[in-house]
Amino acid sequence: MAGRYDRNPFDDEEVNPFANPGSVPPATNSRLSPLPPEPADFNYDRGATIDIPLDTAKDLKKKEKELQAKEAELKKREQELKRREDAADRAGIVLEEKNWPPFFPIIHHDIANEIPIHLQRLQYVAFMTWLGLVVCLLWNIVAVTTAWIKGEGVTIWLLAIIYFISGVPGAYVLWYRPLYRASRTESALKYGRFFLFYLIHIGFCIFSAVAPPIIFKGNSLTGILPAISLLGDNALVGIFYFIGFGFFCVESLISCWVIQQVYMYFRGSGKAAELKREAARGAVRAAL
Repeated sequence: MAGRYDRNPFDDEEVNPFANPGSVPPATNSRLSPLPPEPADFNYDRGATIDIPLDTAKDLKKKEKELQAKEAELKKREQELKRREDAADRAGIVLEEKNWPPFFPIIHHDIANEIPIHLQRLQYVAFMTWLGLVVCLLWNIVAVTTAWIKGEGVTIWLLAIIYFISGVPGAYVLWYRPLYRASRTESALKYGRFFLFYLIHIGFCIFSAVAPPIIFKGNSLTGILPAISLLGDNALVGIFYFIGFGFFCVESLISCWVIQQVYMYFRGSGKAAELKREAARGAVRAAL
């Protein structure tokens, strides 16, 4: 029978630290393993240094200098552009950006924003007369082409092409653009130029509506006289010429109304006296 105070075999073995090391049995049943040693600078890499190559730092400084130089150049260009715009504004020069027609801009045209409101209606009607001239000369090509096919000769067709090529841009440059700029800047000289060339325009429309047999028997223009003469030979060609005659008549009537209204405004606003004074000063400068 075991003794009352027999030793518990599951108790940890007691080790006397003062005993002889050779006589202490090894601790074979130790439950905890020793922790690995930690490095002296264990601070979660807070003290770690990042090595940046010197070449990379130099490249960054070089790129920074290049960007600063480009920025300075852009500022210089902006200042120069602003200086030119201010000089143009002081000189009364308006930068015209092509915006009409919208699908293929070839001219600058902005009546709603650039023309005074009391002149906008008149300017729109004047623009209609320019577009009307385009329609008249284009239809003239169609009618003359029909006459050429029916045996009238190629000469009248070439003349019709010349009328269109020279008449459309010529009308815009000679009388519509001067009227547009005169309405925008209230310039008396531009009004005078408009009156001169617009009278020529009205004369051409009246001449085309009649088309007397002066140049190639008048068949290069769709007037009343060639329409009557061609109606007996070929009804289709005669009808085309009568339509052209109607176009030129409407264009002449509207153009006469436009020049009358512009002249009334020109006289009522005192531009006539200003034009006389400017013409007199120009004559004096030319004489001197």
